[in-house]
Amino acid sequence: MSTTTPPAKRSAPEPAQEPAPESASESVPATRPAAPSGLVTALREHLAAADVRTAPDDVEQYRSDATGLRAARPPAAVVVPRTVEQVQAVARVASAFDVPLVTRGAGTGLSGGATAPADGIVLSTSGLTGLRIDPDDQVAVVGPGVITNHIDLAAREHGLMYAPDPASSATSTIGGNIATNAGGLRCVKYGVTREAVLALDVVLADGTLLRTGHRSVKGVTGYDLVGLMVGSEGTLGIVVGATLRLLPAPTVVRTLVVSVRGLPDAGRTVGVVTGSGVRPSTVELLNRATLVNIDAHSGTDLAGRHGGGLVLVRTDGPGADAEIVALAVALEAAGLHAEVLDDAEGERYYELRRTGRGRRDDLWSIGEDVAVPRSALVPVLEAIEEIGRRFDVEVSAVAHAGDGNLHPGLSVPRLPGETAPPARLHEAADALVRAALAHGGTISGEHGVGSAKRQWLEAELGADQLALQRAIKALLDPAGILAPDGFLAPDGLLPDDDGVAP
Repeated sequence: MSTTTPPAKRSAPEPAQEPAPESASESVPATRPAAPSGLVTALREHLAAADVRTAPDDVEQYRSDATGLRAARPPAAVVVPRTVEQVQAVARVASAFDVPLVTRGAGTGLSGGATAPADGIVLSTSGLTGLRIDPDDQVAVVGPGVITNHIDLAAREHGLMYAPDPASSATSTIGGNIATNAGGLRCVKYGVTREAVLALDVVLADGTLLRTGHRSVKGVTGYDLVGLMVGSEGTLGIVVGATLRLLPAPTVVRTLVVSVRGLPDAGRTVGVVTGSGVRPSTVELLNRATLVNIDAHSGTDLAGRHGGGLVLVRTDGPGADAEIVALAVALEAAGLHAEVLDDAEGERYYELRRTGRGRRDDLWSIGEDVAVPRSALVPVLEAIEEIGRRFDVEVSAVAHAGDGNLHPGLSVPRLPGETAPPARLHEAADALVRAALAHGGTISGEHGVGSAKRQWLEAELGADQLALQRAIKALLDPAGILAPDGFLAPDGLLPDDDGVAP
């Protein structure tokens, strides 16, 4: 998962360059009746008093994720269950009182998927933090509130690793990663979260505990309900436990970096790497604006050293040394200079890519997340630069480029007295997403759709598939209480707040 600057908040769908589908513009009220009396009392019958939070100061921090999107009113309560049975009880209370229920991890999401429902319930997973490593079966059995990199650190004590590594892994929870099917820097070789999840324990809207998947590596019995739940953004159930696949931790990691003149040149560099026959563990792209940002926040001089941008490539495992040499030779043959880094410098670049950037308060910014086929990488990167010129917006770009997952940032200066970003910023974001779709891509590679990107959902899925997905949700959540304002809500139903991301 990228940690791009949170997108400026949309208080309503922005005009598209082509007419939005009719069903995407339905007028749906953004508010609900106030929470029924007795709701908090009912919750406190099942949880400790300190784990049912209603004070304004206690509730406020749970109202949004990293997007800053907020509903018009706060939730009625934030609950922190400590056991699976308590989660079941909360779901039953929410069903009985017919109030919306949103599950929340660490709040690092970048799509508005964990926006607290007005007058509803936020279920924090912070009390569900069990973590057990089984080195014989090479699995981790975890609660949804475990911080992601804690799983990897625990696995490494046994010579294993948890492969998915979203940039937010030091703060995001595994439950949130499962909800959005998060990726990361190593996903070009090891895959995204879905590839690492063997089994899930899920509480449904009516409180039923459903155990899906297998502890064994192989298993094909019945429908793949694990795959259905991963990436469902809390709309189908509440993940209360996960069995994760672990892999042998590589003892050798090698890194090279290539300086590039611009985004199209970077795309061609990525093409050489992915077409070399070597399977790298990391292929990351950073353009000049991103390097300038890192320099400003980390005290580095990457922009001075690499000019128009860089491509960072890593290999790992027993063949890492031979693979990095093979990549360097292939790049040199294509007229691209590859600098092989020593271990310390390679790790430094890797961490700068993960955590080196920062926010600028003098800009309105939208951080995007699209993915395209590898063959479309260069034309889409060229389109991003053209969009920046057309709409007069600054473009920064980081990407898990090895698998076509792009995280462009769009920014414009924040003028004195402005309380909302200019329309051209949202128009540029719309053009960018539609460019990805036009090249066979998707509106989200790993951040999820949430409410922030819902306006493009039907453009990708089509009306028939969108209706089918809503029917699946209705089967598992007939009353529609789980994340009702999430990605499957009608597009007119957005958080009713006229602010913007801080």
